[in-house]
Amino acid sequence: MSGNGSSKDGRQPRPRPSTRGKAEQEPVQEPVQEPVQESVRPRLRRYMAAVLPQPYLEAKGLSVTSINSDTLHDLLERDSQVEVRKRVEAPVRMSALAAGNVSLGSLTVADMTREYAEALSRQLPQVYIERDRLLTYTDVSLMPRRETRRQLILPAGAESSFTFLVVDTDGTPMPNATVLVNGYLWPAQGLTGPDGRATVTLNGETPESIASVQVKPVGGHWSRILDRPALKEDGDNLVVLKKLSDTLPGFPDKQAFGWGQQAMQLHRLPPNFRGAGAKIAIIDSGVDVGHPDLAGRVSTGIDLSDRKETGWTVDTVHHGSHCAGIVTGADTGRGVVGFAVEAEVHVCKIFPGGRLSDLIEALDYCIDKEIDVINLSLGTKEFSPLVAAKFEEARSAGVACIVAAGNDSGPVNFPGNMPTVLAVAAIGKTDAFPAGSTHADQIRPPQALDGYFSPAFTCFGPEVDVCAPGVAILSAIPSNEYAAWDGTSMAAPHVSGLAALIVAHHGDFQGEYADRDARRVDRLFDIIKSSCTPLQLGDPNRTGAGLPDAIRALAPALTGVAAHSPLDQLTQEMLAAGLLTTTPPISFQQTPGGTSMAALTRLYEEMVAAGLIRQY
Repeated sequence: MSGNGSSKDGRQPRPRPSTRGKAEQEPVQEPVQEPVQESVRPRLRRYMAAVLPQPYLEAKGLSVTSINSDTLHDLLERDSQVEVRKRVEAPVRMSALAAGNVSLGSLTVADMTREYAEALSRQLPQVYIERDRLLTYTDVSLMPRRETRRQLILPAGAESSFTFLVVDTDGTPMPNATVLVNGYLWPAQGLTGPDGRATVTLNGETPESIASVQVKPVGGHWSRILDRPALKEDGDNLVVLKKLSDTLPGFPDKQAFGWGQQAMQLHRLPPNFRGAGAKIAIIDSGVDVGHPDLAGRVSTGIDLSDRKETGWTVDTVHHGSHCAGIVTGADTGRGVVGFAVEAEVHVCKIFPGGRLSDLIEALDYCIDKEIDVINLSLGTKEFSPLVAAKFEEARSAGVACIVAAGNDSGPVNFPGNMPTVLAVAAIGKTDAFPAGSTHADQIRPPQALDGYFSPAFTCFGPEVDVCAPGVAILSAIPSNEYAAWDGTSMAAPHVSGLAALIVAHHGDFQGEYADRDARRVDRLFDIIKSSCTPLQLGDPNRTGAGLPDAIRALAPALTGVAAHSPLDQLTQEMLAAGLLTTTPPISFQQTPGGTSMAALTRLYEEMVAAGLIRQY
């Protein structure tokens, strides 16, 4: 109350009724004021703002007051319609916007309404404003079936509840397994508790309308899909999951070599090809450095998610650890083994909650640390000029960016659809997983004779450069576990690991392409694409140049033969396969009239001696 008896809002207090002479009367209670509840409002949108350089403004004929990044940041800090989130000290050079490729300086990231962002752009033409969109990490979670049957007439108000008991082949209950029930109308899901049970309720469904049930464990087991299941509403519906060791005897105590690594011929490389000297970064959700296959494999990192000094060593999402296991899993005789087990590995943690501005910071870190190869198992549907400019800057600095194409069965996601990166689609192999697993649900025709197929989830388009194994890929997850996952997220690390081996062991990167520039990146991508085995899976836009081959990519390092012609490449492959034993190696020198007859004669004699062809 104020000094004059008024309340703080200026209104007079209500008088209390007198109680004189009414000793037994109950005191009168003031009416309780219910708090006014505010309706749910739309979330503010997040934006990145940067000052446009003066040359650009002049080229556009704009005569406006020049400001700098500090002024812009202070202006937004004082604006009551704006909530500043952070400042990104990672200058972006935008040749598309700025004359002479001038730097835009630092970025201010702030929340505001779309209408206010548009108004700011009109009021401040010297400021570039762009949405700071969320990124997604591109693995394949359980997805509802799309073939819904909306013409089905179900009883009004129908509701069905199903209890599932998920156990392994020993009968042990499995907690934290995801159970997705697909009805004809709507899906619903639940998570098993400590007793392995989960109850899922669906409105507008009956037991006869359930199309399928998918069960995905956290790790250690294969997933399961049940088509047209006969479910009961009273009692448990038992689902038994196979252990990984049921199909991989002795795993994880006995080391398993991934089917994808074998498909890319990693198992045929000499044991000294381990990536020492190459620097690779994984921009993802962090890495569990305590995992037996990752301990000692990751040297350093940065946490751009929680901004904690050692936050990059914690992976609550599990995604980054799975990618890291494919790239650099330790060769200890147990668990899994990666492509480049001796490469220097950095981690840039941006998930959960990763946005485009976080990606810009991560790319800036990689440029500063002179990273050779970045694995980016992430994407978004929308193009970002700011991020695209940072990728171009990375390429100019000799940093090769290898990006997952995406998993929504549509066009290649950004940034995989940029010409400055190497986009990787996924393929599967029919004998790489047990029948009845959710991996089998990704098979689509046509299939190659050796079982390869293009999975239903993979993004496709002319931007796809190569394809790589991305179905039922076994790798490490927290804590001390292993899981078989699907996704272009799993395909990209296969190619990133091979890229690290090429940088470390291919002579070009210690010679002509040693300088850190765009030529270095382009040469690396050319080697990867030229090593590919083409796959006929119905649409070349789903596979690009094909499946990379480690033996072909590293043939000069294996044989000492430099490729100057197609015959040189043939010789490299035959020597690497042990089919030729030429010492010194055959060298085909191009002459004005073509390849020398002496060299052709020499190759013919070697092939006859090896019994590869008959002599006539």
